[in-house]
Amino acid sequence: MNAGSRIPLRIITLLAAICLGVLAWTTFGFVVPFKHETGQVVLDVYFAGYDELTVGRMRRLLGQNEIANNLLRAMYVGPEMIFPALFAALLLLVLMRLRPGGSYSARPLDPFLVKLVYAVPFLYGFADYGENISSLVAFGGGVRADQAAQLLPWLTRLKFASLAICLIVIARFAIIGAMHQDKGET
Repeated sequence: MNAGSRIPLRIITLLAAICLGVLAWTTFGFVVPFKHETGQVVLDVYFAGYDELTVGRMRRLLGQNEIANNLLRAMYVGPEMIFPALFAALLLLVLMRLRPGGSYSARPLDPFLVKLVYAVPFLYGFADYGENISSLVAFGGGVRADQAAQLLPWLTRLKFASLAICLIVIARFAIIGAMHQDKGET
């Protein structure tokens, strides 16, 4: 029996439901009110990334609008404090359940590559936390605000790149697993 097969599907389902609940809390408790208050979206939802100019505009907006500033801060010390860890754990458990391994182009996968695949959800979690911390610092106006503002777009790109890699790997191994099940049934 493989270690991944011992992860009950109900645990993954429960973790996915918790992630959806925290995401709903973030969206309806902070993102939607922020958009209503300012007419703009929070930088966390820029999937394609953004640049330092966008960060500068957000800094000016938050400096002029105390309600928006409080909403953003509350989001980062509220649901965004737990969501990266929950979602990284979900990605890792799904990968473990799918048991990346087997072969690629008729050659067995190197065990180091499998470990590297398992590291990607952690990279996502660290990048998301880094983005959150950089946002708090960049929008807080301290001595490190400019450095955090420069770092922020890169952390967001790293977060979404690692998430995309996770989703691609999950899809690949889910398809391979389904193909192997079909071959076993015939």
